[in-house]
Amino acid sequence: MPYFVRSASLINYVEVARSVGLEPNRLLRAEGISSYALLDPDSRIPVDAVGRLLEASAREAGIEDFGLRMAQTRQLSNLGPLAMAVREEPTLRRAMEAMARYMRLHNEALVTRVEEAEGLVMIREDLIDQAAVPLRQSTELVIGVLFRTLQLFLGAGWKPRSICFTHGPPASTATHRRLFGMPVLFHQEFDGIVCRAAELETPLPGYDAAIAQQVRQYMDAMLAQSSSSMADKVRELVLAMLPLGICSVERIAGQLDVDRRTVHHHLSACGESYSSILNAVRVDLVVRYIENRERPLSEVATLLGFASLSAFSRWFGGQFGCSVSKWRTRQGR
Repeated sequence: MPYFVRSASLINYVEVARSVGLEPNRLLRAEGISSYALLDPDSRIPVDAVGRLLEASAREAGIEDFGLRMAQTRQLSNLGPLAMAVREEPTLRRAMEAMARYMRLHNEALVTRVEEAEGLVMIREDLIDQAAVPLRQSTELVIGVLFRTLQLFLGAGWKPRSICFTHGPPASTATHRRLFGMPVLFHQEFDGIVCRAAELETPLPGYDAAIAQQVRQYMDAMLAQSSSSMADKVRELVLAMLPLGICSVERIAGQLDVDRRTVHHHLSACGESYSSILNAVRVDLVVRYIENRERPLSEVATLLGFASLSAFSRWFGGQFGCSVSKWRTRQGR
C-alpha cells in the first residue's frame, strides 16, 4: 500500500532548487509530481516520489544537504492541522505527544515516538521505506523541522543534548552547524533529537483547555477517517520494539488490545502477515545499519532482533544472496 504526504512537505522546494542552480519543474515532472499540487498544501502526493525528488535534486546539484536547506526556512504553520494540535497543548511534552499521535495526518510514512529514560527524552523519527528509496535528504528535512519546532517554543538559543542521524556524515557539515548551532552525531542507532526531560515541561503560551478539547475532537475525527490499516499499525510497532529485543506478535497484539488471532485475521485480509512485515522492516533497517563499517555485526544482529550473529548471517544470506562483506563490496562501501 502506497503512503502519501501533504504537498506542504515541498512548500519551499522550488526556491531551494533554484538557489542551487536547478530547474525545479523538470525535476518535479520526472518524479510524476505536478507543480500545481504545490499550490495546495493539503493535496496528497506519494511519499516515495518526494523521497526520489529530494535525492535526485541533491545528486544533480552536487550537494549533500538539500533536505536540510529546505528545513532552514520551515515554519510550524507548514504542518497544517498538525500544527494546530501541537499549539493547543499545555506543555511541550504534550505537544510532542500530540505530534506523534496525529503525524499520519501529515505524513503517512513517518512514525514519531517520544521515549524517556534517566532524565532524558528521545524524540525518534522513523520513515517507513517500502520502495527502498534513499532516505538521507528526507530524514534530514524531518529532523530539521523537528528541531525548528522545538526551538520555536524553547527559544532561539536552545540546544538539545544531541542530534542523531543513522547515515554517515557529509563531506561538509557547514549547513548542519548553521541550522543546529552544534555538532551533529552520525552513524547513530536512530534518527532524532535527545533533550532533557525537564525542558519538555515548558508551558506553552495561550493554552485554553476548552479550545484544546475541541481541537482534539476534531483531530481524532480526522484520524478515524484516515483509517490506518492493521498492517500500518503492526509495522509501526515492529519499528518501535525490534531494537529493544521485545518484538513478537503476542506483544504487538497486546499493544493493540486484541488477541493474536485477530492480528492474523486482519493482516491476512490485506495480503500480509506478521512475519512478512517483520522481514520487510528488517530488510529496510539492515541496509542503513551495515553502511557503517564501524558498527559491529553483532550489534546489527541485536538491533534487528536476532538471538545470535549466526542467525543474522543466515537470514542476510537468504535475503541478499551473499555475505555482508560481499554486499558492501558490490555497493562500493
